[in-house]
Amino acid sequence: MERPKGARGGQPVSVVVAGATGWVGSSLVAAIMAAPDMRLAGAVARRAAGMDVGTALGRAPVGVTIVPTIAEALAEPGWVLVDFTAAASVRAHVLAAVERGAHVVVGTSGLDPADDASLDALAQSRGVGVVVAGNFSLVATLAKRLALLAAAEMPGWELVDYAAAGKPDAPSGTAYEWAHALAPHAAAPAVAAQDVVGDSRARGATIGGVQVHSLRVPGYVLSTALLAGSGDERLTIQYDAGPSPAPYLAGTLLAIRRVEGFRGLVRGLEHLLP
Repeated sequence: MERPKGARGGQPVSVVVAGATGWVGSSLVAAIMAAPDMRLAGAVARRAAGMDVGTALGRAPVGVTIVPTIAEALAEPGWVLVDFTAAASVRAHVLAAVERGAHVVVGTSGLDPADDASLDALAQSRGVGVVVAGNFSLVATLAKRLALLAAAEMPGWELVDYAAAGKPDAPSGTAYEWAHALAPHAAAPAVAAQDVVGDSRARGATIGGVQVHSLRVPGYVLSTALLAGSGDERLTIQYDAGPSPAPYLAGTLLAIRRVEGFRGLVRGLEHLLP
């Protein structure tokens, strides 16, 4: 990760939103159009391709036609692609954007940290930045910081990941990111998987050495919690998100503003904060 000097001289950031008609993407489109230092340059959504993005979102036309592919949206280098699509397609989107000289902000689960080194090298070779975050909420980022402090001091802890019954990915991007960040502080469980009496799968999944339990229950949107214990004391650090995408907008706009200041891949919104 390299941070070069430089500025765009007061020109607005040109932003392409992939997943522009989705849950977060639709609100992000409105936020970008309302930001004086940004310009909505393109929108990607297969099912609404050919429509004006304003019309597709039930608003007045804004003069930006939705296209079905990243290649069609990124007609010139130097733009910022924001991806809020699906896990199955996000890696291809990032590679296509970086190859075309676009900076990328990724809010979609599905980029394996094992690929970070190769993506970082590619982004550096193209002179662009890639910011990946499991959660763009500033409050979630604060909770992650607190969880790191607790994990470093508490002898035993695990993660619990709550989400709606229909959420297909497990764990969530937030819990996945927490697990990898907390991994250096993980300790072996008191009872090894092979010594569990019954079905060891009931103990959850081990991700980077961290035990993670994903619950999918109606009524939840997204909650991620670190449950820690020490002797006769217990500590819970939990982040809870409500039913709107509002918590993720401020962090995404921050990443859009900051990504051009990086060369290579940055994982975690905390790297953009003081």
